[in-house]
Amino acid sequence: MQRIRLRYTKRGRLRFTSHRDFQRAFERALRRAEVPMAYSAGFTPHPKVSYANAAPTGTGSEAEYLEIALTEARDPEQLRVLLDASLPTGLDVVDAVEARVSGLADRLTASVWELRLDGVDPADAARAVAAFDAAESVEVQRMTKNGVRTFDARPAVVRLESSGATDTADRTDASETHSSQADRPTDQPCAILRLVVRHVTPAVRPDDVLSGLRAVADLAPPVPAAVTRLAQGLFDEETGTVTDPLAPDREAATAPTKAEPAAAATAPA
Repeated sequence: MQRIRLRYTKRGRLRFTSHRDFQRAFERALRRAEVPMAYSAGFTPHPKVSYANAAPTGTGSEAEYLEIALTEARDPEQLRVLLDASLPTGLDVVDAVEARVSGLADRLTASVWELRLDGVDPADAARAVAAFDAAESVEVQRMTKNGVRTFDARPAVVRLESSGATDTADRTDASETHSSQADRPTDQPCAILRLVVRHVTPAVRPDDVLSGLRAVADLAPPVPAAVTRLAQGLFDEETGTVTDPLAPDREAATAPTKAEPAAAATAPA
């Protein structure tokens, strides 16, 4: 059985699709592309697809991940092209690797988010960010099925920066962003927040951070923020960046090729 890991996006209007909507669309794409899927056992077999840490409905993303199990080996890149052509524009499959190292979910320990605050002066956003950074704790509330829950959002936030839209339009941090084409619905001047947050329990989401900015600095955008996940992966404590979670699989795939010259050099004449 072969396992393939895919990175896909949610762009434009398709940011409003729920995770269940995407699951249905992806399973239809699997059938259209005639992918030799492995199925679960039991009375209602279903394709073996594992989804990892999906973004909330209403947020865009450049870095969603899933894993599929196949009964026959396929070239990852050819499979990516077939699936991408079978999905609507906006749900784009942009990367594929063969799974060679276990624990994809364990490599998703942090996310990089971009929050576009239309109608917010960048100077006001900068003051709010400074207040958030200086706070020892930032208590926020979230409605759950068991009622209102209060928790501290500050410890999960590794970095929070602010700038104007004109400052970030041409900036690309290759160590954190897998694509420079972040989902920005308009070009009007506004404040842009760049957020790096750890995946903790309870999960701290971008809207929790916005609630925290309202609590510590009374920052209230006049319209809902446009939120896009730029990357997610393993958080590197030394560099403070979020690394590509598919990199270990790529490295494992090329390791035998690199070892062959060394083996040849040590072989007896």
